[in-house]
Amino acid sequence: MEHKHSGVFVAWLVPALTLLFHLATWQGYGYFRDELYYLANGRHLAFGYVDHPPLIGLIAALVMNTLGSSLFAIRLLPAVAAAVTVYVSGRLAREMGGTTFGVVAAQLSAALVPAFIALFGFFSMNAFDILLWAILWWMAARYLRTRDERLWLAFGIVAGVGLQNKISVLFAGFGIVVGLLAAGPREAFRRRWLWAGGGIAALIFLPHLLWQAANGWPTIEFIRNATATKNVALSPLGYLTAQAIDTLPTVLVWVAGLAALLVAPSFKPFRALGWAWLTVLAVMLATNSKPYYLVPSFTVLFAAGAVVLERLGPSAAARVARAGALAVIVALGVATAPLAKAMLPEDTLVAYSSALGIQPPREERHEMGRLPQHFADQHGWPEMVASIAAVYHRLPAAERERACIFVQNYGEAGAVDLFGPALGLPPAISGHNSYHLWGPRGCTGDIVVVFGGDEQEMRGAFQSLEHAATFTCTDCMPYENGARIWIGRGLHLPLAELWPRLKEFN
Repeated sequence: MEHKHSGVFVAWLVPALTLLFHLATWQGYGYFRDELYYLANGRHLAFGYVDHPPLIGLIAALVMNTLGSSLFAIRLLPAVAAAVTVYVSGRLAREMGGTTFGVVAAQLSAALVPAFIALFGFFSMNAFDILLWAILWWMAARYLRTRDERLWLAFGIVAGVGLQNKISVLFAGFGIVVGLLAAGPREAFRRRWLWAGGGIAALIFLPHLLWQAANGWPTIEFIRNATATKNVALSPLGYLTAQAIDTLPTVLVWVAGLAALLVAPSFKPFRALGWAWLTVLAVMLATNSKPYYLVPSFTVLFAAGAVVLERLGPSAAARVARAGALAVIVALGVATAPLAKAMLPEDTLVAYSSALGIQPPREERHEMGRLPQHFADQHGWPEMVASIAAVYHRLPAAERERACIFVQNYGEAGAVDLFGPALGLPPAISGHNSYHLWGPRGCTGDIVVVFGGDEQEMRGAFQSLEHAATFTCTDCMPYENGARIWIGRGLHLPLAELWPRLKEFN
C-alpha cells in the first residue's frame, strides 16, 4: 500500500511541474489574435457571442478587473487549468485501477501532448474546455466504478458550465449517453439521477439559448459559414493523421487505452467510455469539425492507456517496456513542445521544425507564411495599431474629432481596442462576428480610417478614398502583411443603413 504522504506527492508532482513550465514560458511571441477578441468580449458582457457562449467573456472581465490585461495576467488561468487537468488525468487513472505508475504515466501524457501545450499556452475557452472534459470523464468513470447515482448531479453542473464555455461539450454528453446505451449500465436511464443531471445542465445553458433565439441564432450561421468557407475539409484518414500529429508523444498510449476500453476484460466496467469516445470521434467527422475540437477527449484514453502499461506484469521485459514508454513520452514531448508553444526565436523555430520534418495540420484555408497560424497570429498587433494611429493623427483636428476606425476582423479590432487608447484612438468597429452585433459604436461614417479591405468596394462606398499608408509586418499572417490603410470620406449611404451589409460571421 502506498504511503499517504508519498501518494499526495506523486499526485501533485507532475501538475506542479506543468504549472511551472507554463509560467516560465508565458510570454510567447505576443498576444494571440483570439486573446484580443476575448478581451473585447470582456468589455461587452452578454449572455452570448456570435461564435461562442458567454463564459470566456466573464472570465476575461474578472481577470481584467483584478489582474489587468497584460499577457501574464491573461495567461495565468490557462496555466492553472493545465496543471489541474494533469491532476485530474491522474485521478481518472486511479478510478480505472491505476496506482503510482498509472497515475504518473497518465499525467505525463496530459502534460506533454503537443495539442494540450499549445491550447494551454494562451487565453481562450479551449484551455478551460480541456479541463471541463477531463472532469466529466472522471465523473463518468467514477460512476461506472461506484454506481453512485448522485454523481450525475455534479456531472450536470460541470456539463452546464462547460456548455456556457463551449458548445462542443454537447458532444461529450452525447457520447457518454451512447456509451451507456451500448455498454451499460442501462439502468441509469431508469433512475431519476441521470435525467436530473441533464436537466441541471440544460437549465444552466438556458440563458445562452435564450440569447441565441433573441439574436436570430447567430452561432448557427457562424458554424455554417465557417464550415463552408474557412475550415479545411479532411477525410477520415486525414483527420486521424492530424490527431496523431497533435498527440505524437502519446499515440501508443491512447491507442492502447482505446483498445482496452473496447475489448479488454479487465476494463469491462468502463466499456461505456470507449464507446463514448468513438461516438465523439464520429460526430466530429460527420460535422467536419476542426481537428483540435477532438483534443479534449483524449484524457480518458491517456488514463486507460497508462493503466494498460501498468498491468503489463512484473517481468523484466514489462518493466523495460514501461520505462521505455515513459522515456518516449518525455523525449517526444520535450522535442515537440517548441512546435506547440512559442519558446524559440522565429528563425530558430523554422530551422528546428524543418529539421524534425513535422508541420502542424492546417485547419483553415488561409495562405500561410513561414510560421504556422498559431504562431503567426501572435505577430504584428502593436505595430499594426501604431500604423493606424499614425494615419489617424495626420488628419486635421476637425476631421479627427469625427473619424472612426474600421477593420476587417475581430483580431484587428481587438488590437485597436487594447493598444489604441494609449495612442488616442477611438474604439474600432468591424462587421466580423460579435463586433457586428456591437454596431457602429457612434461612428457616423463621415471620416473613416480603414485597415485593409477591397479597394473597388470602398471606392463605391465613399465619395473619396485616399491611400494613406501600407502596413508591413514580419511573420504575421500574410493577409495582413501589406494591408493598405485608407481614409474614406463621405459614405454614399448612412452607416446605419449600410451596417447590415457588413455582417461577416465566420
